[in-house]
Amino acid sequence: MTTRIDARFAELKKQGRSAFITFVMAGDPDPATSLEIIKALPKAGADVIEIGMPFTDPMADGPAIQAAGLRALKSGMTLKKTLDMVRAFRQGDATTPLVLMGYYNPIYIYGVDKFLVDAKAAGVDGLIIVDLPPEEDAELCLPAMKAGLNFIRLATPTTDDKRLPAVLANTSGFVYYVSITGITGSAGGDTAVVGEAVARIKRHTMLPVCVGFGIRTPDAARGIAQNADGAVVGTALVDALRGSLDAEGRATAKTVDAVADLAASLAQGVRGAKQAAE
Repeated sequence: MTTRIDARFAELKKQGRSAFITFVMAGDPDPATSLEIIKALPKAGADVIEIGMPFTDPMADGPAIQAAGLRALKSGMTLKKTLDMVRAFRQGDATTPLVLMGYYNPIYIYGVDKFLVDAKAAGVDGLIIVDLPPEEDAELCLPAMKAGLNFIRLATPTTDDKRLPAVLANTSGFVYYVSITGITGSAGGDTAVVGEAVARIKRHTMLPVCVGFGIRTPDAARGIAQNADGAVVGTALVDALRGSLDAEGRATAKTVDAVADLAASLAQGVRGAKQAAE
């Protein structure tokens, strides 16, 4: 069964270019603005959209994404409302792949079986759950795959050749390579080192390998996209959103454009990668 993620990467392969993958937090700074931002991202050049599921204890996230999650929770965002947002997005866009990213706890509380049925029905294509290792595949990964959702894994610089097969065993959609050790939003990865890491992972899998963490500029996005099948940008977009808010942390007339304009310039960087490589 081909998911929207599989179809999108197949299409990009034909075009000979890498994917531009954006991350935003569901409900940041409020549900209505958040939906407008997600709707604006495909037009800005996003090939795949990762949507953060706000959680009270996001231990793998840096300060910017933690703050985004807290703004979203404060605005009343829940997992159910996140799925409602996906459903609303799907009314106008049947093709852009959507991936929910976050932690297992909210899904566990929602109920795994109910969550998978509701997520699939809403139009979710894949999951990235950062705190479920391969040893816990029976919890969510295997049921998700059975439900027709891609389960996307993270690999890091510390994932050695011995560990990789376990990480990749039930992975589908793409592999998300975290180019630096540490939390989201910290320093950018070195392009040459990232290129070697991507090549190493590709020796173990046929899946696309996408790289994230620390990409903030079109040039950085271009550098990553020359070596990887996709460049993932989150913190920079979340920072652009935060910079557009008023003193009380509320959305302004500039908020949607602040995120969309940055996304558009980063998308140009990714799209320019193949020309630069030739």
